[in-house]
Amino acid sequence: MPRELLDLSKDSDLEQVSGVWRYAQGLVPGQPNEGLEAHISGSPARLPDYDDSDWDTLDDFTKWISTGLTFYWYRTKITIPDEVEGVKVAGGRCVVETCIDDYGEVWIDGELDLNSATVQGFNKPQRVIITNDAQPGDVHTIALLAINGPLARPGGGVFVRYVYLGFEWPDSTY
Repeated sequence: MPRELLDLSKDSDLEQVSGVWRYAQGLVPGQPNEGLEAHISGSPARLPDYDDSDWDTLDDFTKWISTGLTFYWYRTKITIPDEVEGVKVAGGRCVVETCIDDYGEVWIDGELDLNSATVQGFNKPQRVIITNDAQPGDVHTIALLAINGPLARPGGGVFVRYVYLGFEWPDSTY
């Protein structure tokens, strides 16, 4: 299946989808103890209508931030473009591919694909379908939860190795 990739760490590629990365610390940003509670019902930061406007913008998500056991959210809204590398995207598949150090979850429009978007292992690449029917102008929220690990003895820091936005087409439409 033919495909084109946008590297969402590059300004030029991020501009093609009108994206801006924002980030904040905590399972529930802004809450005491990073929002960690014994019986939490979920973090609102995963939801597409969550207001992250007061979060810091991020120029380079590959830089380590923080140390010890910590959680960070990285969020962006993308707008499906008309075309990528001269190929119309309408009707094609759109996926996000990422690798989060150390553990990560990938939330698309407030939903988590339990087969491919949950913590898969230490620094394991993840590929999650955003839509099988990309339509120019559609807006989607990508929310990444990064967790430093190993949980029993965290080391290093939290960062995202990469985030690619892939567009794929059946051979006949490429």
